[in-house]
Amino acid sequence: MQQSFTYEARGQVLIIHLPKELDHHNCRNLKYETDLLLAENYISRVIFDFTRTEFMDSSGIGVLLNRYKQMTANGGRVDLCGVNDRVRRILTIGGIGKLMEHYDTKEAALIG
Repeated sequence: MQQSFTYEARGQVLIIHLPKELDHHNCRNLKYETDLLLAENYISRVIFDFTRTEFMDSSGIGVLLNRYKQMTANGGRVDLCGVNDRVRRILTIGGIGKLMEHYDTKEAALIG
């Protein structure tokens, strides 16, 4: 079963809707696809939407950190929304919790 990412652009904001599982099998595609989107568009903010995500491994943390470094180096930012308790624990252990803002919903993230 191929898990896919969907992308939504709102002006200079790129929202990345993540699949049920974010692991080493699909993180390569995520990195490649977002590299293209960021190169072709002026994006100042990325929001990762974890609403559907139930599992994430260290590959997911790596992608998030990579995007965080890339965006902050260019004056942008990365935020997260829809994170469940299980994934939040992984993000906290990985040190992501202190780097990126967490919002309950996509709508709240867009306002924030």
